[in-house]
Amino acid sequence: MSRESETDVPGGVALPGTLSETLRAELIAFRRDLHMHPELGNQEFRTTAALKARLEQAGLRPRVLSTGTGLLCDIGDWDGETPLLALRADIDALPIPDTKTGVPYRSTIPDRAHACGHDVHTTAVLGAGLILAALDRRGLLPRPVRLIFQPAEEVLPGGATEAIEAGVLEGVGKIIGVHCDPRVDAGVIGLRPGPITSACDRLEVTLDGPGGHTARPHLTTDLVTAAAKVATEVPALLARRVDARSGLSVTWGRIQSGHVCNVIPQHAELSGTVRCLDLPSWRAAPDLVHAAIDEIAALHRAKSQITYIRGVPPVVNDPDVTELLRTAQSVRRGSYAIEDTEQSLGGEDFSWYLERVPGAMARLGVRTPGDTVKRDLHRGDFDADERAIEVGVELFTAAALIDGGLD
Repeated sequence: MSRESETDVPGGVALPGTLSETLRAELIAFRRDLHMHPELGNQEFRTTAALKARLEQAGLRPRVLSTGTGLLCDIGDWDGETPLLALRADIDALPIPDTKTGVPYRSTIPDRAHACGHDVHTTAVLGAGLILAALDRRGLLPRPVRLIFQPAEEVLPGGATEAIEAGVLEGVGKIIGVHCDPRVDAGVIGLRPGPITSACDRLEVTLDGPGGHTARPHLTTDLVTAAAKVATEVPALLARRVDARSGLSVTWGRIQSGHVCNVIPQHAELSGTVRCLDLPSWRAAPDLVHAAIDEIAALHRAKSQITYIRGVPPVVNDPDVTELLRTAQSVRRGSYAIEDTEQSLGGEDFSWYLERVPGAMARLGVRTPGDTVKRDLHRGDFDADERAIEVGVELFTAAALIDGGLD
């Protein structure tokens, strides 16, 4: 995947910003170090310190966010008026065990893993920052760029909201990011103008009743049956109350009730997520979900209490910024290294940035070419073909140079 010569932008202008073998090796080592030391949202102190030290070593002046973790770092002299291009990475890990075998960089922290590829995102933005800083010293950076290393993407409603409150978007004209995709080969990115992820909210439901003997369910509230009906019938009911094209989906991840086989319990709990493909459905979802749960629970004489936790809206890619990423990838690797991607039902707090400024997120292929095993994110065996780091770095650098009007 290495290209020793500089590639051309449209018009024949040489475009700098490719990786040296030395930097490529350093970035792989940096990613492996992060992978071995995963940190949960708002606890990314070691990760923040490692990033800060490396950026300072490059002569930059990163600033730790007021939230205590995460960084903001500007490259180039910003006049306070020229709109900045921001490169965003998320730095947190997941509370699941790393189950990979046969790799030297497996997580050293019990029940913690970079199972969503945030270590790859972080390393790609770091590498782009180091290259752009070197170009700036040579007078080859046409416009200042901002690096955003954001904490707590996995913590609803997402660390992006606090990062925005901390001022990371001040002066930003557009923002770009990537997300690992284990269904796409390393070397390839997936692009989609418009919605590329979905809205995601969290749902907590408790059901209560007097309880009783399983020999006489007619004299009490059969709470286990009530919980089962809520679990199965609420999604079905919602499917008939919203436009099918909205993709509103309730999926349960936890149901808990009872202790012994012959006692009808007094309490049941359900937890799950609500996902929507479009903004109108997302805005209507809380009222619709509340009404459906209350109806089903009441039908079975259970008292319901609902906690609906707002998460994130869909990531809606700006067409012009998506085209910037398409041009950047075409320049680096050719149009064959781009594929159209579908809208995912996964949520991403990158969406909060796009509520304020235009931007776009690309799917970054991390599958080893030829690998036929189906892999997914948020699994303990998740891993990335590390050649994807170079793709991300050079995508970001090309986008920054092209957006700045290098000529």
